[in-house]
Amino acid sequence: MNSSRKAKQFDNSVVCEHFTGRAQPHSVDFEQALLACCIIEGGQDSITFSLQSRISADSFYLPAHKILWETIVNIYEEGIPVNEIFLADRLKSIGKLDSIGGINFINRICDRIDTPAHIVHYVKRVRDLELTRRIITASVKNIERAYGETDELDGFIEKAENEIFAISSDRISDCAVPIKKSITSAINTIQLMLHHRGELTGLPSGFTDLDRMTFGFRPSEMIVIAARPSMGKTSLAMNIAENAIVPKKGRTPKKVLFFSLEMSSEQLALRMLCGRAGVNMTKLHDGFIPKSASESLLEVAKELQAAPLWIDESTNLTILEMRAKARRMHSKEHIDLIVIDYLQLVNGDSRIPREQQISEISRGIKAMAKELKIPVIVLSQLNRDSEKERRQPKLSDLRESGAIEQDADVVLILTKQINSSDNDADNDFDGNTVVRDLVVAKHRNGPIGVVPLVFVRSLTRFESYVDENICE
Repeated sequence: MNSSRKAKQFDNSVVCEHFTGRAQPHSVDFEQALLACCIIEGGQDSITFSLQSRISADSFYLPAHKILWETIVNIYEEGIPVNEIFLADRLKSIGKLDSIGGINFINRICDRIDTPAHIVHYVKRVRDLELTRRIITASVKNIERAYGETDELDGFIEKAENEIFAISSDRISDCAVPIKKSITSAINTIQLMLHHRGELTGLPSGFTDLDRMTFGFRPSEMIVIAARPSMGKTSLAMNIAENAIVPKKGRTPKKVLFFSLEMSSEQLALRMLCGRAGVNMTKLHDGFIPKSASESLLEVAKELQAAPLWIDESTNLTILEMRAKARRMHSKEHIDLIVIDYLQLVNGDSRIPREQQISEISRGIKAMAKELKIPVIVLSQLNRDSEKERRQPKLSDLRESGAIEQDADVVLILTKQINSSDNDADNDFDGNTVVRDLVVAKHRNGPIGVVPLVFVRSLTRFESYVDENICE
C-alpha cells in the first residue's frame, strides 16, 4: 500500500473489500421482523419507538430494507396509515416497488411475525449490529489514515477516539419523559436545597458562602479560578478537591481527577495531609511537632489513602492528550470533577500565536466538560494590570486571551481585600491568618459578588469566613 495515498471516503462496501469479501455483521431476520412490526401495527407505537431508539435507514444492511424503512417513515410523517396497500402504492409511485421485489416481498416480510409485541428486542438487535458495523468502518478508516501521511499524531489519535466515543454515546437514546418524573425530581432538589441550604444543586465546594452564591458546581460547567502568583489558587483548588473526596458527614464522596502541571503529586499530597491534619509544614520540616500531631497525620493519611482522588503530574500535556486521558479515566471510574492546574501550562500549537493557543485550549476544556457532563475547574493566571492600577481584578485581567472569559460558566478571582496594603497588614490578624476576597466575576446561571475566605499560611489552607474576629 502506498503510504502517501490520501484516505478514501468510506462506506460499507469499501469496508467489506478490506475484509476480503467478508460480509459485515447483520441479521436479515431481525431487520425484517422490525419492519413487519411497523407495517402490521399501522405506524403507531412501533414506528415511534423505533425512531426514538435512533433507527434510521443506515440501521439496515440490505438495500431493499433501507428503501422500505425510508418509505415507511415518509408515509408515517404524512399521517397516512402504514400498511401493505399504502406502502406498495407509495413504492410504485416513486418507481421502487419492482426494485425491492414487488408486493410479494412486502407480504413475505409481514408474514415473518404474528405480533409486534417483541419490537423492543428487534430494535435492540438491529441497533447493536448497526453500531458494530460503524465500529468496523471507523477502524478501517483509521487504518487507512495511519498509513497515509500525517504530521499531527495527536490530532489523528484525538479524531480516532472521538469517532469511537461518538459510537459509544450513540448507544443511548434520549426520549421525552412525562412531567410527573420531572416534578418528582424537582421536589427532591427543593428538599435538598432546604436541608443543605442549596449546596447540593451542584457539586459543593465546601465553602458555605461560595456554595450559596453559585449553588454548587454543575455538570458541563467550566469554572475558572484566577489569581496573581502566590495568592493561593492551587491551595484553593486542592481544598475544593479535598471537600469533594472527603465530604462532610452524611454526604457521598465524589471522584476527582487532578491534572497538576506545576507541582508533583507528592507535594500536593503533603499539602493535603498537613492542611487536613492541622500540622504546620514549617515545624514539620524542622522536625518539631508534638506526638499528637504525628498521630493526627497518621489518621488523616489512612483517610486520604481510601479517598477517590487521582493525580496526573504529567508535564507538557496538550489539550488533546488531556481530553483523551480524562475520557479514558471517566469511562473507567465515572469521575465527578476534574481540576487543571493550570491553564497557561497546557501545551499549545507552537505554529500559531500564543493568544490563539490559549483560545484553543480554553475551548477544549469547555468541550471536555460538556462531553463528560461534569464540572471542570481550571486555574488561570491574571495579568499585572490590577496590581499596577491598585484595584480589584476584573474579567479583562485574565491573562493572554479573552476566550477564557467567554468560554467559562463561572469565573472566580482570588485577590487581596481591596482595602488591604501590599503586605496584607490591614487584614492580617496574627501574622499567619489573612482574609482573601474570592470575587465571583462571572456566573452564567446566577448572581455575582464577593466571598471572603480565610487563608491560613502555615497550613496553606482556606477556610470559610466567620466574622472579623477570626483566629487561627
